[in-house]
Amino acid sequence: EVQLVESGGGLVQPGGSLRLSCAASGFTFSSYDVSWVRQAPGKGLEWVSDINSSGGSTSYADSVKGRFTISRDNAKNTLYLQMNSLKPEDTAVYYCAKYDVGGIDYWGQGTQVTVSS
Repeated sequence: EVQLVESGGGLVQPGGSLRLSCAASGFTFSSYDVSWVRQAPGKGLEWVSDINSSGGSTSYADSVKGRFTISRDNAKNTLYLQMNSLKPEDTAVYYCAKYDVGGIDYWGQGTQVTVSS
């Protein structure tokens, strides 16, 4: 059973930082590209960042580039998203997602990030 369990969300003030984690199980984590996506209130799903299976290649949406850092620890089957200089527009439910040949095939339950003063 494939499982992706996000954690680390919460309420932070603008300019603050937060680190999200995604614990993966039920598949060979080190063999798959994974990503973070988010959904803001009343908005559609937005791709945030992805990382290849080895962790050697990363990419970011323009809206978060320079502020967010994606990483993974394959030995721990865990994906991370370090979020710095948070803005109110970063408020969203954040999901981790697994890629297969045909695209995203699994995603987690999400963790809420709220950036507000």
